[in-house]
Amino acid sequence: MVMKTAVGSSNPITGTAQKTLGQYLFDCLKLEGITEIFGVAGDYNFTLLDALEQYNGVNFISGRNELNSGYAADGYARIKGLSALITTFGVGELSACNPIAGANSEHVPLIHIVGAPPEKDQQAHKLMHHTLMNGEFDVFHKVYELITAYTAKLTPENAEIEIPAAIRMAKEKKKPVYLVVADDLVTKPIITRQEPVPPRPASNLKTLQAALEHIRQLLERAHRPVILVDVKTMRFGLETAVQRLADTMDVPVATMMFGKGSFDETHPNYIGMYEGSFGRSEVQATVENADCILAIGLVLSDNNTANFTAKLNPLVTVDIQPDKVKVAEAEYPNVFAADMLLALQKVGYKGQGLAGNPTFPYDQITGSSDEPLTAAIYYPRIQQMLKEGDIVIAETGTFYNGMAQVRLPRNVTYIAQGGWESIGYATPSAFGACIAAPDRRVLLFTGDGSLQLTAQEISSMLYYECKPIIFILNNDGYTIEKYLNVKTEKQQYNKIPRWSYTKLAEAFGGDAFTVTVRTYGELEQAIIQAEKERAERLCIIEMIAADPMDAPENMRRMRNYLEMQEKQQSQN
Repeated sequence: MVMKTAVGSSNPITGTAQKTLGQYLFDCLKLEGITEIFGVAGDYNFTLLDALEQYNGVNFISGRNELNSGYAADGYARIKGLSALITTFGVGELSACNPIAGANSEHVPLIHIVGAPPEKDQQAHKLMHHTLMNGEFDVFHKVYELITAYTAKLTPENAEIEIPAAIRMAKEKKKPVYLVVADDLVTKPIITRQEPVPPRPASNLKTLQAALEHIRQLLERAHRPVILVDVKTMRFGLETAVQRLADTMDVPVATMMFGKGSFDETHPNYIGMYEGSFGRSEVQATVENADCILAIGLVLSDNNTANFTAKLNPLVTVDIQPDKVKVAEAEYPNVFAADMLLALQKVGYKGQGLAGNPTFPYDQITGSSDEPLTAAIYYPRIQQMLKEGDIVIAETGTFYNGMAQVRLPRNVTYIAQGGWESIGYATPSAFGACIAAPDRRVLLFTGDGSLQLTAQEISSMLYYECKPIIFILNNDGYTIEKYLNVKTEKQQYNKIPRWSYTKLAEAFGGDAFTVTVRTYGELEQAIIQAEKERAERLCIIEMIAADPMDAPENMRRMRNYLEMQEKQQSQN
């Protein structure tokens, strides 16, 4: 085992070692609990990676490309709260634009570090490789200003100011930030700067009290209140506070699609997923007939509101965002969600719980042994196999919709890209989750089309000895795209090549348990075997869909809605 040693220059007056810019950067990341940094090597980041190799306590995790490494960093951040990514200038950082923009859209804090050409070459405007051959070096920095919450060009003079500021911004805003450093500055000693740490943002107490009084008035008249939990609950660490509120108030609780996993689905007050007209009618009726809706971390986007079929009465809705509250039509800025939720626990409202025991779509297994695989058969079996503490990653598409209705056990971390919805996200994200939590079971649910975009990261899983269970739904193409396009039949562009998915591990030089299943009985045996095998190796279960157009019920309702819309438009 190679021992890492710290390298720094000595102060000629005191004789003490001065930290280099690289050492200080890694110190700051290590203090945040980051023990791995994802990325791809390139000549402009060699100095960064050399410094990292000599650094104790943080390891470099090499991905197969920058796109995948960005997704992996995203998945890692969702487990550990913060992540870091190192790419090279130009070609590397532009490849990472998609995952960084996705992290912005999804409120995922990520530190993107870019190694740039030497400072002297930039100042001389030399024509360097990985540039636009125009002597300009700020072009890509400007791109990142649009898709991150903070950007900075690091120097030894400003490192002690800019690095903590960037990390603080990532943590407060739950957004990615961008740091670029010339490769000849990484080993330079930093100039010590004692900058005061700005105070943590706090709620305006008068505004908080006014908002609370307004909510109290709504609750006093309410007979059918409901709590609606969404994605920012998870991103801003509000899950415990929301659970305590639900315990205190004893009212029904539903989650939005983006927010799946942000509330304990075994809680006695949990009624299921609210998906507007595409979801279960019982949940829709409870939410839409409520006379007070306490919505936490709500995102009213198209896919999160089932094509805007979700009908939340604004006059009875309390919209609690991370840093503001809206009660009906009144806005209360500078009120933080954590303070608002704590104050609501003390209001004293007590509901009647649920009228009866709620039912969930996949509670009953109905498949017979020789029955071909359909959504109605395999989702109940997937629900049955999930365990407390699992990490579940669902790919955009058919699995994203179907897994929304699977009831999760307690303490499951659920990862899906509900807003950005970049196809191919899930596989490298699962790799990042494996690195973040090596002692937890990771289950990846992806489609054949999605996997073809980022399959290389199965190689990384094998290389780093990750052991997830990977379910590949082979429904012969982009089924979700076929559902979304109601104008055209038999689209050629939604067909994909047929891969031998169970041979991927062998092609990548690794050992895995692999099996292809076509019936419920085969799936049952594959799951039993995989649960044994996963202790020693990665597992791949390829599920051949009986009908390429088979889909969960919420996708079918979406399709009917889109067909109706298209018919109405063609008649106008």
